Amino acid sequence: MKYMMLIYANASQMPQFTPEERQAAVRAWAAFTTEAEAAGVLVSNHGLYPVSDATTVRVRNSKTLVTDGPFAETHEQLGGYFILDCNDLDEAIGWAEKMPGAKYGMIEIRPVMTYTQE
Repeated sequence: MKYMMLIYANASQMPQFTPEERQAAVRAWAAFTTEAEAAGVLVSNHGLYPVSDATTVRVRNSKTLVTDGPFAETHEQLGGYFILDCNDLDEAIGWAEKMPGAKYGMIEIRPVMTYTQE
């Protein structure tokens, strides 16, 4: 079963890293990624640019409305994701608690739907 790990954090509550702490954080994320890859569960992962760089698209009454910024004002912002192929939710939770972002934000775990063509 594939699970998407959505990494959220409140930008105003993020740690104010020194350059050395930032390098340590990058190494922690790299170590997590390497561990997930070595375990054979990593499917894909990407970080996201800040929500200030977002664009929102809506179609209403056949008209497209494009606005700068996120869909909704929220304190917690989506910063990236991992897709992991785990045996079950318990294994997915085990990986989520290893993610460095769980220490200052939260990890939302969502099963990925699969579709079959008949």
